[in-house]
Amino acid sequence: MQKKMIFATFVLFCLSIFVSRNCYAIQLLTHEEALKKVLGEGVKITTENKELTEPKLSKVKEHLGGNLICTQKGGRAASVQCKTNFDFYFAEKDGQKTGVAIIDDEPGKWGAVEFIIAMDLKGAVSRVEVLSYEEKRGQPIARHSFLSQFEGKTSKSPLQIEKDITGISGATISSTSAAFAVKKAIILYEELYLNQ
Repeated sequence: MQKKMIFATFVLFCLSIFVSRNCYAIQLLTHEEALKKVLGEGVKITTENKELTEPKLSKVKEHLGGNLICTQKGGRAASVQCKTNFDFYFAEKDGQKTGVAIIDDEPGKWGAVEFIIAMDLKGAVSRVEVLSYEEKRGQPIARHSFLSQFEGKTSKSPLQIEKDITGISGATISSTSAAFAVKKAIILYEELYLNQ
């Protein structure tokens, strides 16, 4: 009887270690919370869906180095579905649009990282937040001290780690994914709205 108890305890212990090492998805904000946080309280939020088709698809890919998702050695690109359909969330106050946001997933080292990128109507970044991640060491990318570096960035900004964005030591893949997500949001908005 005692041997069975010891064996059962050992099995439960091993299972708990396995689960704790492999279950590390963190949800920081829901979509609704994130939209209110980046677009402001008391605004009406409307959604516009846009399909990215040729020739704009090729133009966006060219700006992003040939891909619509951040592919880098050591990243989990397979954890993110490549899409060409995007939702743009517009804030409206007194019948006038005041800002826009895009929610996007990019691959981190351990899994998908979900970002929300808010911009003014001219395409300058006003705020970036992380909604969820599956990172072990990339968790600091959700900190304001890192994300605030993107504020004011436009399509003319390099948006590259160690050029105009200081990466997080030990979280290079996650840092690069964040920079890619911001660049992608700016380029999508510019191509689908501003360059009409």
